[in-house]
Amino acid sequence: MKKSNSPFNLVSELLGRHAAERGEKTAIYFEDTTVDYRTLMANINRFANVLAELKIKPKERVLLLLPDSPLFVYAFLGSIKYGACPVPVNTMLREEDYKYLLEDSEAAVLVTTKDSPAARVRTSRLHYKLFADNGLMSMLSTVSDAADAYAAREDDVAFWLYSSGSTGRPKGVPHRHIDMIHAADSYGKGVLNVTEDDIVYSVSKLFFAYGLGNGIGIPFRTGASVVLSPEKPTPEGVVSTVSRYRPTVFFGVPTQYNSVLKKLRDDSAFASVRTCVSAGEALPPEVFNRWKERTGLEILDGIGSTEALHIFISNFPNDTRPGTSGRVVPGYEAKIVDEEGNEVPSGEAGHLIIRGESVTKGYWNRPEENQEKILEGGWFRTGDMYSQQDGYFRYQGRGDDMLKVGGIWVSPIEIENVLIQHRAVQEVAVVGHNVEGLSKPFAYVSVNDEYSTQGPKGSDGLSEELLSFVSERLPRFKWLHGVYIVEELPKTATGKIQRFKLRK
Repeated sequence: MKKSNSPFNLVSELLGRHAAERGEKTAIYFEDTTVDYRTLMANINRFANVLAELKIKPKERVLLLLPDSPLFVYAFLGSIKYGACPVPVNTMLREEDYKYLLEDSEAAVLVTTKDSPAARVRTSRLHYKLFADNGLMSMLSTVSDAADAYAAREDDVAFWLYSSGSTGRPKGVPHRHIDMIHAADSYGKGVLNVTEDDIVYSVSKLFFAYGLGNGIGIPFRTGASVVLSPEKPTPEGVVSTVSRYRPTVFFGVPTQYNSVLKKLRDDSAFASVRTCVSAGEALPPEVFNRWKERTGLEILDGIGSTEALHIFISNFPNDTRPGTSGRVVPGYEAKIVDEEGNEVPSGEAGHLIIRGESVTKGYWNRPEENQEKILEGGWFRTGDMYSQQDGYFRYQGRGDDMLKVGGIWVSPIEIENVLIQHRAVQEVAVVGHNVEGLSKPFAYVSVNDEYSTQGPKGSDGLSEELLSFVSERLPRFKWLHGVYIVEELPKTATGKIQRFKLRK
């Protein structure tokens, strides 16, 4: 893609035309209020002017610890318009986690609430704490609603995200002004065909890359409307929100689809929705099939990452293959390679590497990870194992999740997709444990509410039943060595199962 040296500010590209041409159109639905595009831009400008009054320097970091709300949007886009660098972070962490994030990002400003654990943190570079529930709204009301956009270039860093930290400390992932535009155009327009007539609702929150693209990038790039909800999502809450606002495009993750299915009483609740999207982890075919049976809607499963900002491989409308992540999204490239970087034959598992305009150019202050992940020619090593046949990509697990049993690679996903078909199984994760020096697959299973492990057979009886269930459906080298019944599986805040905790 040819680079431009002309001024390029993400906010102007996202919202400038909409504020001017459709200013009275609803941009945000939030609880009992709506925000139109003209008001949205005015409040973005106000936040930019607050930073100007505080004399924040361009490119200084502004850590955002806020629930999904209009204020989150004002602060995120207002920081970018001003030239500062917003850093949205997970709202469900501990004080020591926020101390790490504030120190690692070298943030000059923290935007949060008074009761947040981060409110107590002090660092040498943190100059201001702006509290959403104590003074910030008053500050916004006293400054001008007009502001010039910082004269950035499309390759300049606009914002950071932090990786989920499922295997260690979160890593800062800088993204440029052009990245969100590319991701929204490639997926939101190119795959989903989102237009200004759509209403978008994402269960994934704005501090995640997936949620940020769903809730800001795609709707504002297309002039659509977005539904924001501050609460932690529950199945009942999700159904209530869909029934109330009647979205046309729905974004979730597999665990949420599965949970909603178990609580869905009215099959017509999703009647307004034309497109369902899933990412975050592989969607089990069983969930795809049950969702389609209940709602009449196919789920477009895909894979994205914090580093790529949004989905780069996906199933497409009228072209879904359950059990696969789909095809490469236009604007991206993908290859499956071996340990030496050579492409593997069709159907064989290997390391997924990708290339595209929205992919980060490197982690913040992590030279070793950059050397490992950022490859020659602009390719990025995702850490995921995939196979590919006829242009369709099938997830095999994270690189460190794959099991080598008897010298043969075994995908935990394949075993999990068998187990999830059993009526007792709500969620499952398969990991390898060392048995007499050899890696053997074990399953950790949480049980459906309506299925009791009480009685004469108990958990041991169910474990034996599940062992037999797998052995009847898979070849011997993929049989489970054991099944553990657990109350719940450990997960990241994004809903991804933390297999590394089960391996310990």
